[in-house]
Amino acid sequence: MMMRELNKKEKLLYKRIAKILWQDWDPLGVYNEKNEWNDEYDGYISSVFRLAIENRDVYKISDHLSELQTISMGGISATLSDEHDKNIAKLIIKAKQEIINDA
Repeated sequence: MMMRELNKKEKLLYKRIAKILWQDWDPLGVYNEKNEWNDEYDGYISSVFRLAIENRDVYKISDHLSELQTISMGGISATLSDEHDKNIAKLIIKAKQEIINDA
């Protein structure tokens, strides 16, 4: 199944989620404000984006972020708390509301 082309607002949200994962979530601790960008988390953007577009709640997105840390990142221990993942999920939902819903 081919994914349809993202519209302008969806592209903006996709980029915002990428930035949130890189700057705010950063479970590996690789973010450095002196570095313009790092592709460390780029492989996770589309699944998080899809959850946001599907209007999933804080708990669903937070659980997904936790799962990415423990399963997809080679079983790293979740050094960040569930509360941190919930806060990141809230940032993602807020971004979606601001960009897509014009809230």
